[in-house]
Amino acid sequence: MAGLLESDSYMIRQKVLKLLGEEFHIYSDGSMQNMIGYSKQKALKLKEDIRVYSDEQKTVELLRIKQSGMLDFKGNFEIIDGPSGQNIASIKRKALMSIGKDSYKVIDTKGREVGEITEDSLGLALVRRFVPFATYLMPQKFVMKIGGASGKVVYSQTMNPVVHKLMVSGVSNSGIDPRIAAAGAILLIAIEGKQTQAG
Repeated sequence: MAGLLESDSYMIRQKVLKLLGEEFHIYSDGSMQNMIGYSKQKALKLKEDIRVYSDEQKTVELLRIKQSGMLDFKGNFEIIDGPSGQNIASIKRKALMSIGKDSYKVIDTKGREVGEITEDSLGLALVRRFVPFATYLMPQKFVMKIGGASGKVVYSQTMNPVVHKLMVSGVSNSGIDPRIAAAGAILLIAIEGKQTQAG
């Protein structure tokens, strides 16, 4: 069975009503028969520090996603390779775009913008923001594109008041580093999901 970073598609599942931090179980598909990853987001942290592991026993740390600083209101998240500890890239919220539809930029280790993650539609984004419970009826969909890569990674969420799911597809054929694709997925379900629940 392929692991998280070898998979073309997978599903991340989060139970919304958690008191002591968020947990994300990553499965090979929607049947939830094969777990291929696990992530834990600690509660009451001044800055985000999310770890992604190969399994629920935390056998191998695959990725670390760290917010750059406590006062980093722009939302800059460093993606760090677990085994080597090397910085891979960063994902940063586009503040002006996020007023309308949610959008992030992908930045390489030299500080250059090399790609983006964008919400599917401005019209749908506005409806989700201003119509109560619209997110449950019209869940968010995002696309990651990286310059030089031949394809794209698609993130599609479904949610209800109890469970939040994010489907990830197209990783293998996209030409995008699967670690960056996985980090994008975890950020979307952890950060965007939290904002949706609060809204």
